[in-house]
Amino acid sequence: MTLTDLQTPALLIDLDVMERNLCRVADYAKQHGLRLRPHTKTHKIPSLAKRQIELGASGITVAKVGEAEVMLGADPPDLLVAYPVLGEQKLDRLMQVARRTRVTVALDSAVAARQLSDAAKRAQLEVGVLAEVDVGLGRMGVEPGDELLELIRAIQALPSVSLEGITFYPGHIKRLDDAGRKQLAELDALLKSITSDLRRAGISARIVSGGSTPTLFASHTIRGLNEIRPGTYIFNDRNTADAGACSLEDCAASILVTVVSTARKDRIMVDGGSKTFSSDRPSGSADVTFGYVTDDPEVRFFQMNEEHGYLDVSRAKRRFSVGDRLRIIPNHICVAMNLHEKVYGIRGNVVETVWNVEARGKLQ
Repeated sequence: MTLTDLQTPALLIDLDVMERNLCRVADYAKQHGLRLRPHTKTHKIPSLAKRQIELGASGITVAKVGEAEVMLGADPPDLLVAYPVLGEQKLDRLMQVARRTRVTVALDSAVAARQLSDAAKRAQLEVGVLAEVDVGLGRMGVEPGDELLELIRAIQALPSVSLEGITFYPGHIKRLDDAGRKQLAELDALLKSITSDLRRAGISARIVSGGSTPTLFASHTIRGLNEIRPGTYIFNDRNTADAGACSLEDCAASILVTVVSTARKDRIMVDGGSKTFSSDRPSGSADVTFGYVTDDPEVRFFQMNEEHGYLDVSRAKRRFSVGDRLRIIPNHICVAMNLHEKVYGIRGNVVETVWNVEARGKLQ
């Protein structure tokens, strides 16, 4: 099968670029002695998680129990749920996962820790815990210092759970320009302070887990960090390229669309809208665009409805006709993947494999 055989819109994965991305990060982690537990929120495909493990990942990361259930198909030696799990039904499902592989849960409250402990005790299992600390994003995590120590002591007092360490997400660092490098230095100093507090309190943190794709290749400069959980790196996207964390040539994913109308002057319509690309805008920019048109970068993808993409071609270097096909790199690939049932692994114009996006929609 070739690209011309595909119905559009179709999400394409360049297999050579993807493999290069996977190997680059695996080699980086090995070079710097970092434990790699990649987040599968980006690809949502067990066979790709299995490939990450084959290349040296110590395990995988998910956000929801439903994703954990699907990712058992990758036979992971270790599985981190990087999100608090609350409610008896979800926790009982998680215990079924924990019967098949080692499970660790990230959480930031004694309430979540007690519920996890109760579920693990009922199941006669032991589950690992990472205490989440906020390092600047202001989303999840307790404050460093006394709040973190209080949370850790609450976890340590519970049966059937074991404190494995701490976790954080530096999502406030969007790019490694001068301002980003200053933020990274502040993070390094903060993490040094946090780990010093833990040592003084006699607390052993075997795992210090953190990082993001934008800060990925500076992870070794953060003292004390010994595990990274990047997700987007497997495919990359326009936002990752805009952040300077990759080049456009490192973007393995693109969406193939068809021109369905040229009725308006200086505008074409394509058959992919918000149900295809998601409505994520470029991060760190006031610009309202929804993807990078690889066929002609002067074309501006400026508006979407559910099934319609509006492209401004007033500055285009070529003319477009109804039936023409274009490839667009989405702003945020993680959300776009969740909108597609199938994605197509390609090499050149040949479709070599078709994957079902097995963890799409697994929100519970």
